[in-house]
Amino acid sequence: MNIPVKITEDSLVARAARVAEIAARYADAVDSEGRFPQESVDAMKAERLLGIQIPRHLGGEAASTTDIAELCSMLGQACAASAMVFAMHQIKLSSLVEHGVDSEWHCAFMRRIVAEQLLIASATTEGGIGGNLRNSICAIEIDGDICRLQKDATVISYGSHADAILITSRSHPKAASSDQVLTAFLKDQYTLEKTHAWNTLGMRGTCSDGFLFKGEAPAAQILPKPFAEIAAQSMLASSHLLWSGVWYGIAVDAVSRAQAFVRAAARKSPDATPPGALRLAEVSNLLQMVKSNVVAGLKAYEGAKADGDKLSSMGFAVAMNNVKIASSETILEIVNHAMLICGIMGYKNGTPFSLGRHLRDAHSAQLMISNDRILGNTSSMLLVHKQDTSLLG
Repeated sequence: MNIPVKITEDSLVARAARVAEIAARYADAVDSEGRFPQESVDAMKAERLLGIQIPRHLGGEAASTTDIAELCSMLGQACAASAMVFAMHQIKLSSLVEHGVDSEWHCAFMRRIVAEQLLIASATTEGGIGGNLRNSICAIEIDGDICRLQKDATVISYGSHADAILITSRSHPKAASSDQVLTAFLKDQYTLEKTHAWNTLGMRGTCSDGFLFKGEAPAAQILPKPFAEIAAQSMLASSHLLWSGVWYGIAVDAVSRAQAFVRAAARKSPDATPPGALRLAEVSNLLQMVKSNVVAGLKAYEGAKADGDKLSSMGFAVAMNNVKIASSETILEIVNHAMLICGIMGYKNGTPFSLGRHLRDAHSAQLMISNDRILGNTSSMLLVHKQDTSLLG
């Protein structure tokens, strides 16, 4: 028997629904103008969603990754750029939550994030390394109690609008490129000089410009754990799962528009099966596959969180990589199916069935992080690791 979930006025779902309503109102303008979704981010802050992942003893609500993925999906159905900003903020928060609770400075920072609803950005890419976040050219310099960093960050999503940035670098000037640390810099501790403008096919509202970052802050703001550990145990899984939540939301809205189109056609000709009905059944199947894939990934992550060795294992990395690959590839197939169902009304802008924004946003999925790079990493791991084939995980 299905027991209905009680949604109270202050539940996470109810608060996210109010944000999604605002995000949907401005989604087309955010996309066409390539501007930051300020209205929806203001709504996130008003609904106090930016600190929900932080532990209760630090003022947060201890929301799980599964909770947050559901909110990403809800926002993705309204405005993919708004959802992606929310997802990327929560991905960086996961690094703080999982690896900063033993640091007095980072605990105080998390309290401040909750109290002030600070928006956190990420700077893991760099000129000269492409999208390989596990290597850095720049190095942080520690001088007594102060640290300094200069980085040519080719992409910092919503960097101009963030209240703080978590940024990767080598741990010291003589460190190997893979010997990295993650440092939190507050807005008044760095400058950003724009080097690349974000004028893209989709996800235009994320405003992921490139910047020359220059920062100086207390050395206590460097997270105490190596970035290799942070990436393996929190960032890898939260990125793939929360991004997949956003992409699933995009797909859900595309299928909803296709379903509405078929229903409208059926009402006009009640004695005939609409031509898009069979494709609608096919795309419903694909949508369920994406949902099952993401749900299985979330279940695996929640089950492994208490075991650091499992989180750092090859098997877990392969599983999370597979979630990302499957979600990012299938979403394009879903939106394409929806476009075929809606025909010219889906192809045109400004109709109730328009899917151009969905299609363009969906193309980003295979590029964040490049599927080719992820497949290369997975293939290397599978040379030495046996694929887990158990249905029970």
